[in-house]
Amino acid sequence: MTGSELNRRLVSAALSGDADAVRDLLHEGADPNTSDSEGGLPILCAAVAAYDASVTEALMDGGADPDRELPDGGTPLWRALDSGSPAVFESALGKEPRLRLPKQERERLLARARSWYETGPVEGLRRRTGARGPAVSVRVTDGDYDWVDQYALGGLVVRAGHGAILTSLEWSFRIPTPVDQLIDRAVRIPDEEHVDWSAVWLTLTRRHCEEVLSATLAQRDHPDPRHRRFVADYLRARGIIACDSPSAERESGILAAWATREPDGAVLAKVLEAFAEYEHPDMEATGLRHAAHPDPRVRLRAATVLDASEARSPETRTALLALLGDPDARVRLEACRVGLQDDALLAPAAEELVRLAEGPYEQLRGGVAEALASSRARMPAVADALAALLADGNQLVRLEAAYGLALRDDPRTGEAIERVGPLGVGFEHDHRVDALWDWNRDNNRPWRLSVGAGDA
Repeated sequence: MTGSELNRRLVSAALSGDADAVRDLLHEGADPNTSDSEGGLPILCAAVAAYDASVTEALMDGGADPDRELPDGGTPLWRALDSGSPAVFESALGKEPRLRLPKQERERLLARARSWYETGPVEGLRRRTGARGPAVSVRVTDGDYDWVDQYALGGLVVRAGHGAILTSLEWSFRIPTPVDQLIDRAVRIPDEEHVDWSAVWLTLTRRHCEEVLSATLAQRDHPDPRHRRFVADYLRARGIIACDSPSAERESGILAAWATREPDGAVLAKVLEAFAEYEHPDMEATGLRHAAHPDPRVRLRAATVLDASEARSPETRTALLALLGDPDARVRLEACRVGLQDDALLAPAAEELVRLAEGPYEQLRGGVAEALASSRARMPAVADALAALLADGNQLVRLEAAYGLALRDDPRTGEAIERVGPLGVGFEHDHRVDALWDWNRDNNRPWRLSVGAGDA
């Protein structure tokens, strides 16, 4: 294949969002800096404009130049910053930008990010377009998990993720932004799944040292509960990614003490969620202390802590049994997950899961299906509940249900697989798809869920 044909196909793959094809074509020798056919700009700019972080990353891995000067005097990296998408910007930033970019360029990028952040996306769009009307906003997922608001005005679109971009740049350029300033930035929108919040706790975990830890922990006494909730979420992240660190014992002790005095229900729930990621001798006592708390968010996390304690004393079983009948369906689901691990609670937990599956709890149905599918409960009512979930409008719920039936070698599994429907990209290594493939193979049935799924 000629170079021009490879480049043509690269442009087509990038514009269609096929990151795997982009990587394959770059491996075959396509030019990562080739221009698109319409605007004459590097194809990297088109990936940035489409908010396609996967294609942007693939082009960068293949050698695309994010610092190449464009006709307007900017660069693809500037455009990624202006987009307001932390995921796209991280993909375009490249490796070792502190070493790659001269000091003047680093300062320009930081100033540009601060300007966007302080001005705000809507006013920034007004200044660029001259439009004075209201902006159209929509909440979108940025990256794999986090969300951000996206605004459109005067023919331009921008995402409000410049706080996260600024945080990312400061870390990349090794600028020791004060911890208090970072936390203020995180809690501006007090949601653990917002891009600004996530960027700050990730940066603080990367910068981990005694000074950073002490400054962060000091905010657990902040009068604003948003700050305290951030500290708890930071410790939760620490418990997941650094549970074997030298400071883990200290952190778990701080959480144990904090749980005895935190007055805010939302913060206390987050403290207990974080505590469950550690090991501590008071784990069971802490869970029991809060199992009857008036706030359902706290009761839910008390069940999580009891699960982490792995204690199955009579007091714990009594508390979990009570939580299986909790007025809040989310609490009951969490108690079911814990109860399924205990022989003495297996039957009542499975019975409650069946009731949850039959109830009007659409937002919980994925968790209910997952718990039912993987449970050790083999009573007919569980299989019937799984079969009923095949009518759910959410494909992931149907996939869990079919997986649960396959594990039980239920005679309805063949029909269940048909009910799942065609699977798109992303399921090639899914354990549930593997199990359904194995069941099909063992029963000499044709595979129709997705192309290549049998190679997962």
